[in-house]
Amino acid sequence: MDRFQDLRNKEVIDLCDGRRLGFVCDIEIDVAGGRITAIVVPGSKGFGGLFGKRDDCVIPWCNIRKIGDDIIIVDNRQGRLCCE
Repeated sequence: MDRFQDLRNKEVIDLCDGRRLGFVCDIEIDVAGGRITAIVVPGSKGFGGLFGKRDDCVIPWCNIRKIGDDIIIVDNRQGRLCCE
């Protein structure tokens, strides 16, 4: 992975149920180790955006199964994603 922009343009899909989680908006980095530890997808908004916004979905790097040209496939079989 060359740049954050390469990840940002990808849609995140849950392998278990095919649900679209959204597009990568941020990443978490372990500065000391120089590694990406998680990707972040924005939380969905309430009814018409009137009732606030849910917390962002932080997906641990270990849950990523495949990074393709357009999408990132994540595995939530053990319910470890925090965007439920």
